[in-house]
Amino acid sequence: MQKLDRTFSVAPMMDWTTRDYRVFARTLSRRALLYTEMVTTGAILHGSPRSRFLGFDEVEHPLALQLGGSDAGELAECAAIAEAWGYDEVNLNVGCPSDRVQNNLIGACLMGHPEKVAAAVRAMTEAVSIPVTVKCRIGIDDQDEDADLERFIATVADAGCDTFIVHARKAWLEGLSPKENRDVPPLNYPRVHRLKASRPELHIGINGGIKTLDDCRAQLQHVDSVMVGREAYQNPWRLAEMDKALYGTPGPATSRHAAARALRPYITRRLEEGAKLNHLTRHLLGLFQGQPGGRKFRRHLAEHAHREGAGLAVLDDALGLVPERDVAAVA
Repeated sequence: MQKLDRTFSVAPMMDWTTRDYRVFARTLSRRALLYTEMVTTGAILHGSPRSRFLGFDEVEHPLALQLGGSDAGELAECAAIAEAWGYDEVNLNVGCPSDRVQNNLIGACLMGHPEKVAAAVRAMTEAVSIPVTVKCRIGIDDQDEDADLERFIATVADAGCDTFIVHARKAWLEGLSPKENRDVPPLNYPRVHRLKASRPELHIGINGGIKTLDDCRAQLQHVDSVMVGREAYQNPWRLAEMDKALYGTPGPATSRHAAARALRPYITRRLEEGAKLNHLTRHLLGLFQGQPGGRKFRRHLAEHAHREGAGLAVLDDALGLVPERDVAAVA
């Protein structure tokens, strides 16, 4: 089984962690473990073309596919397909609270069915040699955050899973929207820390509300890895801090401008394939967050990238609106 260094990862996020975002992320960090959006077993088994759901660029490694599903046989089949496509890990979503996935017994509702998750994990691990991991919440609805989480982790670990990424909030399947479930339930980091302390043999990662390098370092005093979600998308320069700070190796980007320019060959190729510029540059909108000229950069892309025939000149003109420093240091 391949050993992944998952010290820092970018969370799977629907409509955000697309293949285009992930290639952009690699202009900022070589070491972060990247995750796809959640892909359902139905999409993989019945969708066409399969590349629409599974395609990726080689530069994206290390890369994990997050699966949504509950049928053990289908999940095992999809895990095997993921391994054949070259993914480095397959992750089972046991955290998404949306109504659509609940109705198909996908996501956070599975925390109420630990035996079903265990059966799925057992089938998946038997089908592949790459790591099979689980991303979950600390509980759902009126579950006891201690007893029910302990039972869930124990049941699934006994089936062969040794890596859990835990979003440190409950998911309220009744009464809160998916968006509210990302903010309203209170964060409970100590609960995840206690889980690691009680199960030291397991890899326990933490997710939820983590934004800064200092946040990451603080969490790594208690758990094995950190996963950052919205901050890594909305303020992507955060990724440029991580290679040197957490892995001791220099990152690929010397400046925000350099990161954007490094993406030009990929954008050219995608445009030639028929992609629209705004579908690519939307992932760069937060690159200059908090910087002089950052608002002008975003506005220029918003006003021009969607136009018919828009090409690299639009991005170059937007970059020209932001003062460029000779070297934007990554501490």
